[in-house]
Amino acid sequence: MKYSYSPAQSIEKLDPKVAQLCVTEEKESYVLRQEYGRNVVRLGVEDRKSVTRRQLILLARRGIALAKSQKIKRLAVSLADFTFPHLRMSEMEIGELFAVNFEMANYEFVKYKTLPKGGWSMVEEIVVYGKVGKEGKKGIEKGRIVGEEVNVARTLSNTPGGEMTPRVLAKAAQDAAKNTNVLVRILGLKEIQKLSMGGVLGVAKGSLEEPRFIILEYWGGRKKERPIVLVGKGVTFDTGGLNIKPGDAMNEMHMDMSGGAAVLLAVVLSAKLGLKKNVVALVPAVENMPSGSSYRPGDILRTMSGKTIEVLNTDAEGRIILADALTYAKKYRPRLVVDVATLAGATMSALGQRASAIYTRDEKLEKLFRELGEESGDYVWPLPLWDEYEEDIKGTFGDVINLGKTKYGGAITGAIFLYQFAKDYPWVHIDICPRMTSIEGEFLAKGATGVPVRLLAKMLERL
Repeated sequence: MKYSYSPAQSIEKLDPKVAQLCVTEEKESYVLRQEYGRNVVRLGVEDRKSVTRRQLILLARRGIALAKSQKIKRLAVSLADFTFPHLRMSEMEIGELFAVNFEMANYEFVKYKTLPKGGWSMVEEIVVYGKVGKEGKKGIEKGRIVGEEVNVARTLSNTPGGEMTPRVLAKAAQDAAKNTNVLVRILGLKEIQKLSMGGVLGVAKGSLEEPRFIILEYWGGRKKERPIVLVGKGVTFDTGGLNIKPGDAMNEMHMDMSGGAAVLLAVVLSAKLGLKKNVVALVPAVENMPSGSSYRPGDILRTMSGKTIEVLNTDAEGRIILADALTYAKKYRPRLVVDVATLAGATMSALGQRASAIYTRDEKLEKLFRELGEESGDYVWPLPLWDEYEEDIKGTFGDVINLGKTKYGGAITGAIFLYQFAKDYPWVHIDICPRMTSIEGEFLAKGATGVPVRLLAKMLERL
């Protein structure tokens, strides 16, 4: 979207063709057409003093959703109208929050649709009128950039698996990093073999598409500063392998690389925001397919770390490829590693679809990520990572098994499995399975959500 500024102190001084977006103390939200022709998108808030930050995020999205429903192309907004003193948000914070969520609510995945006669319903311009300081404009510009990168991640995740292969995901990473000072390296099959990444190689065996190991590096901080490493699951399509998924569980599995998309775009976003940090993204990219060459239940894979994985189920493949990526992360002597993955469907049983799960042994990091989740809108909630759970993944014929010994606690056994490969550095695991796709009431287009790009951006700023 385009953002422009008008010094006009009241809506009456703007072109009547520009619709107004405003907050009113009413129960309902609706679009009113005034006598002289201006459309007014009225967002109902019964009690301004009770509005929370979470509600403010939805308020911004609702405004765009209402405008789109009436094919309104230009919206006028006064930041003062959306200022709620009890939230203690600076003008920059308000501008950023609204721009991020305007962009996210305005997004639709239309790449494969025929353009309708009247064009798409998206809003084209936001006119910010009234008093807007330098910090407010800075916040809006930052929010626009963050929102755009979140939407790029959504587009990558929404792309059908037949077109989003490991090779294409690697190319998309290169394209996303163009015109930035992000360094991109793509490791192919021979290089992955040379690194003895038995996890990546094992999962990829069943596909005609060769694996890729995608590396993005942004060196924006001091030379001696140890980087933050982001690791993302890049399964570009997950059939479950020989333990094949039922049909109704497979139709969204082109989004099983959403964690990989998120970390790639978080690094690009760091560069675009000019963060003075050193950040690295690592994405093992594979297809998990059934064929005569597929890895099998009962196989034992030797990972880059030397540890062996006893495969009990080929549909628990994400943790297998992440094991190699978490080992590779040690090369950077990281001060923190954060991995992001659609890892365990059981996480949805624990948390529903409104928050991602986080796991860490560091209570300060857990507290920080929860706070930043609230700030960004990428909400997270902790689950345990106790020593006792390690017993549940001890192998019989290999060091670890890729599935728990019982049908219970699948979300936790996935995380404790990853922890076996992440004990040499501070580590946070984010399971975004619950937040992979949008749900009713959050005013986002159906499909990928781009979680947790916003959270990672906040984290990289704060640490």
